[in-house]
Amino acid sequence: MLRKTGGRPRYPRVLRDLVYRLYARRVEGRLDTEQGPKHIGVILDGNRRWARASGGTTEQGHQAGAEKIQELLGWCSETDVEVVTLWLLSTENLDRPEEELVPLLGIIEEAIGDLAADGRWRVHHVGTLDLLPARTQAVVKQAEEATAGVDGILVNVAVGYGGRQEILDAVRSLLAEHAQRGTPLADLAERLDIEDIAEHLYTRGQPDPDLVIRTSGEQRLSGFMLWQSAHSEYYFCEVFWPAFRKVDFLRALRDYAARNRRYGT
Repeated sequence: MLRKTGGRPRYPRVLRDLVYRLYARRVEGRLDTEQGPKHIGVILDGNRRWARASGGTTEQGHQAGAEKIQELLGWCSETDVEVVTLWLLSTENLDRPEEELVPLLGIIEEAIGDLAADGRWRVHHVGTLDLLPARTQAVVKQAEEATAGVDGILVNVAVGYGGRQEILDAVRSLLAEHAQRGTPLADLAERLDIEDIAEHLYTRGQPDPDLVIRTSGEQRLSGFMLWQSAHSEYYFCEVFWPAFRKVDFLRALRDYAARNRRYGT
């Protein structure tokens, strides 16, 4: 039976769920898996706004967002995705009030611990580790060590991450390396190329992201993987991150597969 609210029919939840599953299956069936991305970057945006819209607290929003991560990785495991980069905490977010930052860090630590315990993912930190509290640093290092031998999707957890900071750290590392070698600065400047800097990024040795997804309707990168995303395709989704569904993920893949990548040309 259909119920009416304000003159409009309201479908039972079971019917909505059935329609959703059928639609998701239809989208998935039409995907060209050979044209799928190998590296996906995700800006997990909208936790606080989702919480406000749901009548919950900021902490509840962040918790719901953290719980969505395993779902996303499960969807990725059904495709040919090899690397997923998750932006969990920016360097700017470290300046948030303590009453918000401390619970958020606790949620992030728990999420990273869950990724390591799952056994399917290889965890790698991207960001400035020294900016993080000692407890968070320990959780990140432990997750990396525990999953080092896992032959699964490489999951970059971007915690304490900023795109400009990454490039700065890369240049500093490059200069320090050549200083130890005794390379004259003039010689370094003469022969420096793009790959020299790329080798000092947090993601050195990894492929650049093919697709960057941002949820919540915001259409900007906010400094996410500035160097690596130079030729990435972008997909901006209106839904808040905690409400992100498999069909939203599949739509992003469908949109990506339909594009003619020109790599900046």
